[in-house]
Amino acid sequence: MAEKILTAEQESKLRKPIDDYVGGIQEQINALRKNGTDRVIEIQSALDSLKRDRIHTAQEKEAKRAQLQKELELAKTVETKNKEGIAKLIADAENYLKANYNTYYQPVLASCAEEKVLAKEKYQAAVAQLEKAHQETMAKLSDAQEIKDEKYVHKNRLFDAKMQLAKDLQNVKDRRHAAFDHQYHLIDLLRMSKFTIPETFAQRVENYRYTFNVRSFLLRNGLYLAIAVVFITMCILAPTTKNVHLLTTNNILNILQQASPRMFLALGVAGLIMLAGTDLSIGRMMGMGITAATIVMHKGINTGGVFGHIFDFTGISVAARVLLALIVCIVLCTIFSTIAGFFTAKFKMHPFISTMSTMLMIFGLATYSTKGVSFGGIEDNIQKMIIPKLGPDGGAKFPTIILWAVAAVIIVWFIWNKTTFGKNLYAVGGNPEAASVSGISVFWVTIGAFVMAGILYGFGSWLECIRMSGSGSASYGQGWEMDAIAACVVGGVSFTGGIGKISGVVTGVFIFTALTYSLTTLGIDANLQFVISGIIILVAVMLDCLKYVQKK
Repeated sequence: MAEKILTAEQESKLRKPIDDYVGGIQEQINALRKNGTDRVIEIQSALDSLKRDRIHTAQEKEAKRAQLQKELELAKTVETKNKEGIAKLIADAENYLKANYNTYYQPVLASCAEEKVLAKEKYQAAVAQLEKAHQETMAKLSDAQEIKDEKYVHKNRLFDAKMQLAKDLQNVKDRRHAAFDHQYHLIDLLRMSKFTIPETFAQRVENYRYTFNVRSFLLRNGLYLAIAVVFITMCILAPTTKNVHLLTTNNILNILQQASPRMFLALGVAGLIMLAGTDLSIGRMMGMGITAATIVMHKGINTGGVFGHIFDFTGISVAARVLLALIVCIVLCTIFSTIAGFFTAKFKMHPFISTMSTMLMIFGLATYSTKGVSFGGIEDNIQKMIIPKLGPDGGAKFPTIILWAVAAVIIVWFIWNKTTFGKNLYAVGGNPEAASVSGISVFWVTIGAFVMAGILYGFGSWLECIRMSGSGSASYGQGWEMDAIAACVVGGVSFTGGIGKISGVVTGVFIFTALTYSLTTLGIDANLQFVISGIIILVAVMLDCLKYVQKK
């Protein structure tokens, strides 16, 4: 076995012909690129720097730019002239690598496999020797404290042996990865970091394999795997126990339709959780928004009043009423969300308290002003106008409400990832003190997050009103805050702040909506559904805490 294991010198000797051949070609390519491609890159960099120049006058900059442009044209001419020659040299080097690289790589793989076996055998031998020594020592001891100390020492020695095994295995892993990566390092130099799609994919697979860790994988994906097992089990049991099939086009579209308004709520509260906060008022904002939207878009004169006043919007066109309802929902939700945000930002009040206060205010005002009555349905044609279902009669129809949710996801993703506010949101969530020192206004970032949440809540309540054709009341939306928060937590938005992705939020919303829909379809009692949701939330937060502790 030992003769199959390569020393560093033997491995270097195997690689030398490849490095020499490709290195010789690389020197020729570098010589051809010197006054061509390299010069083009250098001049373009100089032109970019010139645009940001604040020292020279406009006339001097223009003269310098004209000179650089002339040099650029000359360099491009040289580049074009040498392009064919460089391509031939690259092709020659790549063909050589394809034909000869395995003469180096395969022996290294074989050596690594043997080293791995040897490392495990070495560990087993070390453990056996430690156990033998431990038993001999224990046989000689009679004092309880000495026995306790010996057990402690033995445990530490076993741990050291295990750590040595992990170190040996990691060295083997590093060696194999370095051998794999060397080929792409040579190609990188030849092509100036331009890889084909298969080459890029192969590198990603190798990097994932190299960095893969079972513990980290389970921390990131364990909950998703468990939920997937639950879904698969339900899909298998549903046809036999309830004579229904969960994985049908209609069911999937229904899940997406129900998830769409909830997506707005989850996207809103995700920004607050990013700041290590939360929002307990979401459900009540939902009830307030739906009630307000129903009043504006009500079919005919309202049967109920607000503070005793009966509203009549029948004199306004349906399109104008739809727009007015949206504005009213956004304004109302944003006002109360901003109030909570102000107290959180100004007085360092925890969002749990500030949003609980606005939750009570909203529910009290909405219930008192409307006497808690339902306001009936909205105009019949509004649903078909705003969120029509597209498709043939008698078949599965696509609910366009999904497109509203997709638009919201894209917009919020852009805000989080491509704007200064989004970057500041991550910074403040991760470390508000450091963000403040670096010049970021923690106050306005916090206010901005609450305002954005209010706007999204308003949109969500407006869409839900249209989806349900009205019937708004102050009690609607009870418990929705838990669904929105849970979706974010399951999706990986950390309560420690500064960690989260929009893709995670989307995944969390789909998981919870699909779970609720599936359990309801199977006839599972609603109270048991709360138990299941609670377990999922508990496990999700536990895994989040474990990841945080591991990072610390």
